[in-house]
Amino acid sequence: MRNPLLIPAMAGLVVIGFALSPLPPGGEVAAQEPELLDSLPAPPEGMAWRLVWHDEFEGTEVDQTKWAFPPPAPRRDGWWLPEAVSLDGEGHLVIRTYKDGDRYVDGCVRTRGKFEPTFGYFVARMQFQEQPGHWSAFWLYNDSVGSTANEGRDGTEIDIIEKPTLDDRAQHTLHWDGYGDEHQWAVKEIEVPGIMEGFHTFALWWSPQEYRFYVDGRETWRTSAGGVCQVPLYIKLSDEIGDWAGDIREAKLPDQFLVDYVRVYQLFPEEDPAAVLFERGLLFPQFADGFSEGMANRTRVVIHNPSFEPVSGQIRFRNPAGEPAPVRIGGEVAGEVPFNSAPREALS
Repeated sequence: MRNPLLIPAMAGLVVIGFALSPLPPGGEVAAQEPELLDSLPAPPEGMAWRLVWHDEFEGTEVDQTKWAFPPPAPRRDGWWLPEAVSLDGEGHLVIRTYKDGDRYVDGCVRTRGKFEPTFGYFVARMQFQEQPGHWSAFWLYNDSVGSTANEGRDGTEIDIIEKPTLDDRAQHTLHWDGYGDEHQWAVKEIEVPGIMEGFHTFALWWSPQEYRFYVDGRETWRTSAGGVCQVPLYIKLSDEIGDWAGDIREAKLPDQFLVDYVRVYQLFPEEDPAAVLFERGLLFPQFADGFSEGMANRTRVVIHNPSFEPVSGQIRFRNPAGEPAPVRIGGEVAGEVPFNSAPREALS
């Protein structure tokens, strides 16, 4: 059963945990979430990784509670169109590159306005394009990248992986201070034998102190260039058409970029019972469009309770620094918000 709660939107606000009533006697948690086998880096002492958001791309349509399409528009040497992005029904997101009349088309999906975290471990399992003239990318972004006030701390484009070539090379890149005269960047070119063959995982551990990049669970770059971003960013999966990747006219189209899954983990105190319940799936929050149903400047927190018993408790809010972040609910300010989550219906 999903139980929505609307709260005022606040920059950097995160749901950090739950204060819950005890599990009912005999209350077992249904196996709702996929088996997660990511190779995660060792967490700091006393902390544990918890899955906070993911998409396994099951089904036949892109989940628009998680992803949004940029409006149709020219993009570099092509066009970004929503129809270039789909699910193949076999557990993959597909971003196609093709020619439509005189124009070349590819696409993008993003979690803008739906899921914009600060810090965490971001991982995607992907298979790259096969033809020249376009490149695949998995990245984090926010319009605050355009700010020049505080180097990269108030906004950094983090390109977890970009693949402009068809050999074993790829790169991680950071951009900050906008894209004009004050633009700054840092780049790490990597070489991974066999990277063009089949699926591989690409990941970023973004902490308040540094960025760590990974390919297939192996660290490939560690940096704090620009001063580490301290503001929320959203996820983007995209394909770009341009000369950086070669001549698109030489490509045998259509071509495609496949994504098997995207998962985001964050650190919680190891002994936090709320985090344990969160991991088990008893309460699984999703951040949906803050402008849904005409409720501007609201963020919807959806509590998913797959058990057969009602659960109640408090949702605690923290800012990215871990400090209490009170919110205004119905004219009152509170750091904790009560909720009651109805049980799922038993199968007849």
